[in-house]
Amino acid sequence: MKNLELKAELRDPNLARLICKQLGASKIGTIRQTDTYYNVTRGRLKKRQQVAVERGVGSPEPIEYIFYERPDGVNAKVSEYHIYTQEQVRERFGQADLPVWLEVIKNRELYLYGSTRIHIDDVIDLGWHFEYEILIDARTNMDDAHDLAHRLKSTFLPALGEPIAASYSDLLAQAKGLEDKNT
Repeated sequence: MKNLELKAELRDPNLARLICKQLGASKIGTIRQTDTYYNVTRGRLKKRQQVAVERGVGSPEPIEYIFYERPDGVNAKVSEYHIYTQEQVRERFGQADLPVWLEVIKNRELYLYGSTRIHIDDVIDLGWHFEYEILIDARTNMDDAHDLAHRLKSTFLPALGEPIAASYSDLLAQAKGLEDKNT
């Protein structure tokens, strides 16, 4: 599976919410996500545990293991990812427990704009961030996907700070002075 995604600092979460509303994006809900990243030789592997939080009541979702590869860069970039069960992770990466690199915890407000996921994230120890993920499949016209990416970036620009080249895990590791997961 693939998506075209962009991350940026978020200076004004309320303005981003208003822009979502003006676009007609549907708010799906707020999710508390804990992503445990593992040391793997290539790409990134995380175990995602999430709880949908509405009005103070949480309901846990199934645990997912997400393996992904994408170049780091500040512009919209294609990310290739695979979602695995724990059994599939053991088949692919071995039976031994994988070494944990770090954990990223965030409260994510999820919006849908067509098939595009828009995230307003409050990342613990990193602050507010913005992300969109445009789903890409065999029918996707990449020129249209890049046009949408450009329009979304321009539309949300008044609420955004600096673009982000790396993942939240890389930013958190840098903030905590941790070594790169592959060293």
